[in-house]
Order: sequence, then structure tokens, then C-alpha cells
Amino acid sequence: MSTSKVLLQLDPDPQISTFDSVVAVDSGVDQLFRHGAVSAAQVRDLVYGLIFTRSPAELKNSAIFIGGSDVAQAETLLSAAVGSFFGPMRVSILFDPNGANTTAAAAVLAAGRHLQLAGAETLVLAGTGPVGQRAARLLARQGAHVRIASRRLEKATNVCESLQADVAEGAFQPFAVSDDESLQAALRGVAVVIAAGAANVQLAGQETLRQAADLQVLIDLNAAPPVGLAGVDPMDKAENRDGRICYGAIGVGGTKMKIHKRALARLFEQNDWVLNAEEVYAIGRTLE
Repeated sequence: MSTSKVLLQLDPDPQISTFDSVVAVDSGVDQLFRHGAVSAAQVRDLVYGLIFTRSPAELKNSAIFIGGSDVAQAETLLSAAVGSFFGPMRVSILFDPNGANTTAAAAVLAAGRHLQLAGAETLVLAGTGPVGQRAARLLARQGAHVRIASRRLEKATNVCESLQADVAEGAFQPFAVSDDESLQAALRGVAVVIAAGAANVQLAGQETLRQAADLQVLIDLNAAPPVGLAGVDPMDKAENRDGRICYGAIGVGGTKMKIHKRALARLFEQNDWVLNAEEVYAIGRTLE
């Protein structure tokens, strides 16, 4: 008798993500155990309950998904889960709170379809948020020069320093963007712009984008109006608008969903993977 595929879903939010649960079921999970309002202190016992019920040979059919809307809180759950493992008593983990890793991976893959990222000048608007930081990290690992934009220079600088510690070879530059003039300065010489801001917030107007002479690829990860990059439709998928390749949130979302499902399936191939931003991006590359 084969062992069922069991996924332990850990979420710091009181209301567990239905989205993540549905994707898990559609990815072939047999049994889904959902736990909300989870704190780091509770993780060890939940993990022990998962790993001590099966032999080491069977543990590849047990796995963990860590989600939630608060990425920082979710990171404490990830650290606690990994810290609970010992010897062969471990399972694979997919870390994707707020869709940050799968969305960032899909955005960077989209950009890479249209130009060589190594050496390219790129700008991440709202680059200090969870998706923006991961997109910046992945861009840097592909050799791109990454500009991080925030309303406050101090915040952008702090994120650049943190990213530099993770990607020693990366080239990061902070920008304060609070008006059209500062946005024009941040866009100067940029080939790719990724807007990773909150819903209903426009980060760049159409005229300002039109004046950015070197801009080749626009990627907007916000589907709710007004979109982050004016003139980009949420449904755009490699749409040519005024000589620029455009992706909207739904256009990127198809790739994000494929990555999410493939990453979940990958969890059950062996029991010692931790799938974070770089690992999720690598999975995405196999789907291109």
C-alpha cells in the first residue's frame, strides 16, 4: 500500500489561505492539514507530529508549505521548522508567503525572455516590499544591475545593504522616488522596470514611462485599478505597447501558477529540500 502525500500547511494568519490550499489539492496532495495563527513556538510540535509518524523512507511523502500574508512572520516559522529537523528526520518545505517567491520568480523569468539580464539596468519600484526584494535578489543573481526604489532613501538603502549581504556579487543602488522628477532619474538608462507595489497604487504615469528612452520591458504585478504602471493592462502577456514589451499581473500570474504547482509536486520527490526564492526560480526555468 502506497503512502499518502501529506502536506502540512502552516500559516501565521488566523484565516488560512484558501488560495494556497486549492493549489495544493490541484497539485496532487492527498491529505492537507491546515493550521492557522501559528507561532514559531508551536512549529516544533507540529513538525514532530508530521515526521515521527513515518519511517525515514516514507518521509518523502510528507511535506510542509509555509504561507501567510506577513512574510517576516512566515520567515520565523521557516526557521523554526528547519530547526526541528535532525538526521534523516526531515521533510521538504516550500516557502511562499503572500506568493512572494513564485510571483518574483515569474516576473524575472518574464523579463529574461526578452533581453539578456546579465549587465542589464533594472528598476524595481516598491522594491522594499517582500515581492520587490525577492525580484531584486533574483535579478542580481542573473547578473543584472538592480535599482531599488522607495519613497524613502533610507529604507531603500537598508534593503540594498541587506540584499548585498545575500548576494555578494550583486550590484544594488537605492533610489528615493516620490514624484515624476525623481522617477525620471531612477528610470534613466533602465531597460526593465518591475512594479511590485500595493494594490490600487499607481507608481508610474504613462507619460513618464514613455519618456524613458531605454525602457524595453514593463512588468506590473498589481491587477487592481489603478495599476502600478499606467498603460499596462493586467491581462498583458508579452504585449507590445509603443515598442515596449508589457506584462500585467494576470499575464505574469499564469507562469506563477505553473511554478507554484510544480514546486509543490517537487516536494514529494525527496525529503530534504527547502524551496525558497532561488530554488523556486530554478524550478521556473525548467518550465520555460
